[in-house]
Amino acid sequence: MTMAMNTLHDGFSEKGALIERHWQELNARRRLYTWLGLAILVTALTGSLWFANETNAGKFFDRLPHFFDFVGDMVPRDGLEVFRALFDLPSPYDDGSFKYNYPEGRLYITESLYVPEYFHKMLETLNIAIFSTVIGMTFGFLLCFLAAKNLVANRLLRGFVRRFMEILRAFPEVVLAGFFLAILSLGPLPAVIAVSIHTVGALGKLFFEVVENADMKAEEGLRAVGASWVERVWFGIVPQVLPNFMSYFLLRLEINVRASTIIGAVGGGGIGELLRLSIGQGHQAKTLAIVLLLLITIIAVDQFSAWLRRKLVGDQAFRLAQ
Repeated sequence: MTMAMNTLHDGFSEKGALIERHWQELNARRRLYTWLGLAILVTALTGSLWFANETNAGKFFDRLPHFFDFVGDMVPRDGLEVFRALFDLPSPYDDGSFKYNYPEGRLYITESLYVPEYFHKMLETLNIAIFSTVIGMTFGFLLCFLAAKNLVANRLLRGFVRRFMEILRAFPEVVLAGFFLAILSLGPLPAVIAVSIHTVGALGKLFFEVVENADMKAEEGLRAVGASWVERVWFGIVPQVLPNFMSYFLLRLEINVRASTIIGAVGGGGIGELLRLSIGQGHQAKTLAIVLLLLITIIAVDQFSAWLRRKLVGDQAFRLAQ
């Protein structure tokens, strides 16, 4: 009996030692791969910095100590100038130049009531972003179900829809905007078209991935009672995926606000063009006023998105598990 127990104990010891050796080998291999990956990363980073220095006429490293000079140059002579520029108030430093011509940008509603120029342009940027996101969500919603593997058995149709959405999101919004600006001239319309096209491709991909992860039991039940494909999608899939769809919609809205600002800098209307001009002309107060307004707008959109998502999903999704 004792001999059998000793034999069993020795067997367990050998297995434990084998497992320990195997774990040490895996751990050593993992450390080797980690150090190898870090070495490759450092080599690639060093090569990139060398390439940047060479292509920048050897001035990249020489200019690094002056990296934050631009920030220093953007500090206005008076902190209140930022708010005067933001609300189009007269400046005590007005010398007739464009640098301090804040009141000239006012959009008058009545003889005494006006909308500050930057608020008006920011509203234009928001309109571009909202309208583009709604268009993108509408078409992305319609296409995503045709791209889902669990809803469409036809591989040709599914592949065509997926490739189509890949083409739509293949080019950045600013590239598409440049193309449409050349055709349709300057203004917000080319920006709306460019952002909408990219949004259809981006949201369509996110949407069909959510659809493919949906629970198919409701769809199977509807199929069993003879429901059509549209009815199965509308009543069996959409109620499950709609909260996630809205989350992605709100996230894309934030992204499109920033994209619309960038497009504005190349002639697409909105606040972006004014930001480009103020930076290029060295107007410190105007630049900081626009940046401050952009920051406030992004935070407001983010908070509104969180509030709306909480209303759609419910407070229970945001409570800590007990």
